Amino acid sequence: MNKEVMSERMRGLREDHDYTQKYVAYKLGIDQRAYSTYETGKREMPVHKLYMLCELYGVSMDYMVGRSGKKNLEC
Repeated sequence: MNKEVMSERMRGLREDHDYTQKYVAYKLGIDQRAYSTYETGKREMPVHKLYMLCELYGVSMDYMVGRSGKKNLEC
């Protein structure tokens, strides 16, 4: 997992959707300060929350963690 890429994608997707950190944190069931630490790369997001975040944005986990440049993997 590339923390820098993941942080950039988390922030970029949030801004692309015009969401606030507070809104995304609410959707994940966490505090805004906790979400901020994930988005800035200070802490690693638990896998179950990362899955929820990917569902929120409609992207693959591979994209979010920097393993792929494609938002949605095609089978």
